Amino acid sequence: MSKIYSKKLGKNIQKTRKQKGLSQEKLAELMGKSRNYIGMVERAELNVPVSVIFDFAKILNVEPKDFFNF
Repeated sequence: MSKIYSKKLGKNIQKTRKQKGLSQEKLAELMGKSRNYIGMVERAELNVPVSVIFDFAKILNVEPKDFFNF
């Protein structure tokens, strides 16, 4: 995925997380990841596997496609 799309994906995950009232720490706990990992995804510092995008969607109660509205 290009860096531009990774950044948009990360921002959409962050926006959704905040709309749901979750901190990075709480989301990390629910996903079994570290807070640092969540931050890296939101800042597009790593490529996110599709399976993890589905995990984000499940925890945040949205459709995975919602993260790709850009």
